[in-house]
Amino acid sequence: MTDTNTTPETEETSPRNPFETFLFHQRRALEETGKALEALLPEGFREHGANATREFTKGLRVLMEAAVDEVKRAGDKMKSDGSPEATESDDEGGTGATKVKVVVE
Repeated sequence: MTDTNTTPETEETSPRNPFETFLFHQRRALEETGKALEALLPEGFREHGANATREFTKGLRVLMEAAVDEVKRAGDKMKSDGSPEATESDDEGGTGATKVKVVVE
């Protein structure tokens, strides 16, 4: 009878609790499922799919970096112009350099 808390499939054979053993087997099942699905797809499909994923990631990175730069520029502009409290006017509408009054009919 084998001990269910050890995993002879790995180099690590220290006892694990049942939940860790469950997670180990679920992770292995997911890896094997991925390999099985990959084996069904032609090499060209896998290659172009990987390239598409890399290009998609690069595009998102450019977009996120642009957004971060824009937020930094806005923060620097606010620092150079003064705090929002200093740029708001005290008129009735409460509009100023950092606020826009919108009238909805």
